[in-house]
Amino acid sequence: MASERTTGSSITRALRVVEAVAAAGDGVTAKAIARRLSCPLPTVYRALGTLLEEGYLVRLPGVRGYGLGYRVAELHRSLTDQVRPAPAVRALLHEIHSGVGAGAYLTVFRAAEIVVAHVDSCADHPSPEAMRAGEPTAAHATAAGKVMLAWLRPTHLAALLDRAGLPGLAPQTVPDRRALDRELMRIRSDGAAVEVDEYVRGVAGVAAPVYGAGGEVSGAIGVTLSCADFTARRWELERVVREAADRASLLRDEDWPAADAQF
Repeated sequence: MASERTTGSSITRALRVVEAVAAAGDGVTAKAIARRLSCPLPTVYRALGTLLEEGYLVRLPGVRGYGLGYRVAELHRSLTDQVRPAPAVRALLHEIHSGVGAGAYLTVFRAAEIVVAHVDSCADHPSPEAMRAGEPTAAHATAAGKVMLAWLRPTHLAALLDRAGLPGLAPQTVPDRRALDRELMRIRSDGAAVEVDEYVRGVAGVAAPVYGAGGEVSGAIGVTLSCADFTARRWELERVVREAADRASLLRDEDWPAADAQF
């Protein structure tokens, strides 16, 4: 039992060292890591040795410190591959993007999170920089996130919001749980969700639910664009997104990422 506790704490320390290097950026020293973690310097050096050997960190002689290693990038590529939908779904998102001139994206359930599975955008029609495939989305502030929250079971909704909170991200981000509950009720009634100045200042969007074989919401398709453009084209965009979500709901299960339905 003692060896299990030791192994567990060693793993935890190594993970904290990786996080400290990521937060500090290239060139952080062992002493700086030790101060940041309030950890003895010899302990930090032991963790650094293992992480260097395994490729999770690299030593940067030019700045006489440490940086993230390339195994970290490999892990992220593996994650995005696991949540990426099949070509049929990606083609549908590209069709939306090129057809209406807006960034298109798909969200799915993964474990206890609502995750961006794929983004189709370009320099002329960008998606928000913070919206990255393989990463959780701010569900309370994005149209697709709100769609999926609206159909979550109450216990799962409460657990997700307790964990993630309702951080204010932009001028119109929903301010509290009561306001969010009213918004989710409206979304269930309308069958679509809208965001305006909620996720990123100056950005708006609309999304609609994708249904799985069991009839439960398994994902959401949305578009993002400038608030000014959205105001002029809101109903066109909503129609396109609803139609795309209906088409996606008819695709075979194997076209979808290996994600959890309703966790």
